Amino acid sequence: MPTYARLPRFDRDFAALTPEERQQFAKAVGNFIADLKAERGFRKGLRVKGVQGSKGVYEMTWAADGRATFSYGASVRAGEAHVIWRRVGKHEIL
Repeated sequence: MPTYARLPRFDRDFAALTPEERQQFAKAVGNFIADLKAERGFRKGLRVKGVQGSKGVYEMTWAADGRATFSYGASVRAGEAHVIWRRVGKHEIL
């Protein structure tokens, strides 16, 4: 199971989401974790890709206008990814 951390900005963004948006994000994170564990790459529906101009920062689509950004940190447990959630919200967070 991958480990994770959240930046303070992510927590503020997450608090501003509606309950429905939080549910959509949680579902997408479940798929994200399953894909990390399977080590086969991310499913197309998550549209995970690098953020232009921000080396090492990636975005994930969790709804039609829902995006989350993340980066990878040093492994907390050997052989497992450590995800650092940076922002979450609508497309303008990018």
